[in-house]
Amino acid sequence: MDLLKVAEDAFKTESKEKPSFGAGDTISVSYKIREGNKERIQIFRGVVIQIKGTGSTKMVTVRKMSGNQGVERIFPVESPFIESIEVNRRGKVRRKRIYYLRERTGKKARIKEKRRM
Repeated sequence: MDLLKVAEDAFKTESKEKPSFGAGDTISVSYKIREGNKERIQIFRGVVIQIKGTGSTKMVTVRKMSGNQGVERIFPVESPFIESIEVNRRGKVRRKRIYYLRERTGKKARIKEKRRM
């Protein structure tokens, strides 16, 4: 028996439903920010560049353009600070890690939308 798996199951808290998404998808991550004794929810909307890890160690890197500057943020999917994850649009990409998006700007940085049949 794997001891790491036993320990993870023992400390697992009830997690909220997370939608399935992959690289190239545009998602909105609502997460809690604590400022002093106040708490607020901020939404980070961007393209998923990569998904790393499995289970409770799953991490998602999301990239958005803020003005003319690219901003990337890494979110642990099972974090208690994440309120919800919403998939805005599905992207059609051929790779799991789309780092090439970092060098591209403007129309070259667009990702085709996946067609639903």
